[in-house]
Amino acid sequence: MDKIRIMITDDHPMMREALSTALSEEPDLEVTCQASNGMEAIKLAHECRPDVILMDLLMPGMSGLEAIAEICQADPQARILVFTSLEDEDKVLAAVQAGALGYFPKTAPRSFLLEAIRKVADGVPYLPSGIAVKLFKGIREMKSIPAGQSAADEPLTARQDEILALLGEGRSDQEIGKILHLSEGTVRSHVHNILQRLGLENRAQAVAYINKLRKRE
Repeated sequence: MDKIRIMITDDHPMMREALSTALSEEPDLEVTCQASNGMEAIKLAHECRPDVILMDLLMPGMSGLEAIAEICQADPQARILVFTSLEDEDKVLAAVQAGALGYFPKTAPRSFLLEAIRKVADGVPYLPSGIAVKLFKGIREMKSIPAGQSAADEPLTARQDEILALLGEGRSDQEIGKILHLSEGTVRSHVHNILQRLGLENRAQAVAYINKLRKRE
């Protein structure tokens, strides 16, 4: 029987070691590589071609969300299971939108993690019941935009604000990537999300939007 090859991405060495030890005890699982940050995860995902990538979200430098977006852009078939202490529904949604196939809290029992890994390896999405309920409630509580209010009134993330400001300066994806230490693919993903959030159709409209805001200040 072929083993499920796993890559662990976490900035804490003890967490990586503990996970590696626990998973290696399973006859059908094998930890083939470990990454300590998002950039290393992108590199190893390409080199090791793991069946499942365990991805933390809170890491220095490139975040787990950015790494997920980059890995999935290069390999749409990548199977990523977020393994994190964050359980906010907005983080779950962001991870799924970035390309993650599953989301697992570090506080959950080990047996559930094994189930999550095996499901994700088979291409089956995984969310623990507690997070699924929280996500469902969050979606139900989302209110439609009131009359007279545009999608542009919805707040952007700090990273999106940075990228939007640089777009307003006429910067290219490559230039933005160099300034913010992001890959061009990650920048393009952010730009796409910014346009959707603001209800804009293209970069030119984004530039006009940010310049209009600046005139108001």
